[in-house]
Amino acid sequence: MKRIASLVLAFVLAALAFSGCGQETALLDGYYTAQAAEFNFGWKEYITIMVRGGSIVSVEYNAENASGFIKSWDNAYMQTMLHSNGTYPNQYTREYAGQLLEKQEAGEIDALSGASSSCGSFQKLAAAVLEQAKKGDSGVVFVDTTE
Repeated sequence: MKRIASLVLAFVLAALAFSGCGQETALLDGYYTAQAAEFNFGWKEYITIMVRGGSIVSVEYNAENASGFIKSWDNAYMQTMLHSNGTYPNQYTREYAGQLLEKQEAGEIDALSGASSSCGSFQKLAAAVLEQAKKGDSGVVFVDTTE
């Protein structure tokens, strides 16, 4: 009888040990921010997420210049980019943020035509902010988005 009990106990312990394998680390509730380490063409991109119940419930993605002016508010830039690229910051920042909110992971973001370099930056920032959320580290993480 002791042998059977020992085997059952060993099986239960093994099952518990392997139950976490292959699962993503849960996101911890809070606010998390990742920001570009340097200005790129006069703008520094950032992502701020809010996690509640282990899931992302809010995403803000944008860029600011040295004076703190938000890129998606720049109407002149919007008009220029819309006519040359077919998109503009207020459109692609909302699109990329929406994709992260929907998919809950950084690697699954689809690039918009005309904003593919911003997509690359977004994916790097999103990966960094998700790592912060897994650790529960609410400090701003700075990311090299130019590579």
